[in-house]
Amino acid sequence: MIFIDTSAFVSRFSTEDRYNAKSLAYWEMLQNSHENYITSNFVLDETFTLLARRTGYRFAAERAKNLYSSGSLTILRPDYEDEIEAIQVFQKYADQKVSFTDCISFVLMRKRRIHRVFTFDKHFELAGFKLFSMKGS
Repeated sequence: MIFIDTSAFVSRFSTEDRYNAKSLAYWEMLQNSHENYITSNFVLDETFTLLARRTGYRFAAERAKNLYSSGSLTILRPDYEDEIEAIQVFQKYADQKVSFTDCISFVLMRKRRIHRVFTFDKHFELAGFKLFSMKGS
């Protein structure tokens, strides 16, 4: 089970992204591993907004349709208590400028005992999660 963060999605779909080549290699490795992919509606919101601004709204909408119809992606949705807990995490990492979306991700991942994340965002490692890499971790 691996959590997919915004940077993994954006770098996959945006050829202008500095991590695009590395991301495509990681995605291929993930597809061959038959991992269960998990993300959140907050991550997808952030992803589609960034993609729309970088690549165009029609392109982003098409990616959104594809991801929501994917049979291999589980989309988590925080409840009220998760969001309240995320506010506490947001406050804890205020000096690190961690996004609220990341804080929601941290809460959802801990709640479901997800330890691995596909991201290029250092904040996940700061929060104690293991970053997915080509080494198979």
